[in-house]
Amino acid sequence: MKMSKQGLAELAGHEGLVTSRYKDSVGIWTIGVGHTKAAGAPDPASDKRTYTVSELLDLFRQDVARYEAEVLRALKVPVNQTQFDALVSFHYNTGAIGWAGLTKAINSADMKRAAELFMSWKKPAEIIPRRRAEQKLFRDGVYSNQGRATVYPATAGGVVQWAKGQQVDVLQLLREAI
Repeated sequence: MKMSKQGLAELAGHEGLVTSRYKDSVGIWTIGVGHTKAAGAPDPASDKRTYTVSELLDLFRQDVARYEAEVLRALKVPVNQTQFDALVSFHYNTGAIGWAGLTKAINSADMKRAAELFMSWKKPAEIIPRRRAEQKLFRDGVYSNQGRATVYPATAGGVVQWAKGQQVDVLQLLREAI
């Protein structure tokens, strides 16, 4: 199972896309949709170029494949597409699919409890809207961002220019890429 294009757009909407390297909240060089050196090439610490949105989405798809595989390994029962998309989004953000209570609830076939447990992961407080969106996607099958994400530039020193962000239709770009 792989994330749907709508799921990829939803995840990109939660994360945002940054067109050049930047330092994340803990000082790690990052590009695109959360790509770090740990994910493999390119290494954002030495890569100073500016990427197109299309290039960032290609890199994002490569990075997501690891998270998809880890979610599949953690699950012992089948889930539907929207549940899978929500779980990959959760794991991409937390890295905790292997030991999260919601995974245990899913593997016990308690989907109602699993949906509730998304809200156990609400620090920092800014993450709460994302958790609610993931919970709604898992529980109700409803995507929240209409396939849109914000693209931001960063300074040469690695500071994201939040005020210069522009919305793009990621879902349409993913459909065009086939």
